[in-house]
Amino acid sequence: MDITPAEAADLGDVVDLWNREGGPTSLPGGFGEAEALLARDPGALLTARVDGKLIGTLIVGWDGWRCHLYRLVVEPSWRRKGIGHRLVAAAAERAASLGAKRIDAIVALSNGTAVGFWEAQQYVHDPLNGRWTFRTQALLR
Repeated sequence: MDITPAEAADLGDVVDLWNREGGPTSLPGGFGEAEALLARDPGALLTARVDGKLIGTLIVGWDGWRCHLYRLVVEPSWRRKGIGHRLVAAAAERAASLGAKRIDAIVALSNGTAVGFWEAQQYVHDPLNGRWTFRTQALLR
């Protein structure tokens, strides 16, 4: 298995995987968003491949102080085989190389499987810090 940053040619497969298996999410993201991510930070979108076939993704967003992990998606037939763990390990390497002081995983609390996965990776839910979101579409009205 190879874990590498995505390239423009990968984005169709990436978005297809997100649409099929990447939920629950309140803001699904599509080709345009993935393309903008690559243009802004070419190393942020990690892909896992076996024999050239995309089997997983993880975004490692960097804000200059910490990294935010989201869109961890693994093909169902490849789950529970260490793919997610390896993507998270690669994300930690990227975070360290960027000088990140902290790594946050964005996880839907209603997704018990995902919560269990992140806890198994030794990420700890921080009940003191909540997340409030604002949709920029509201500015465009």
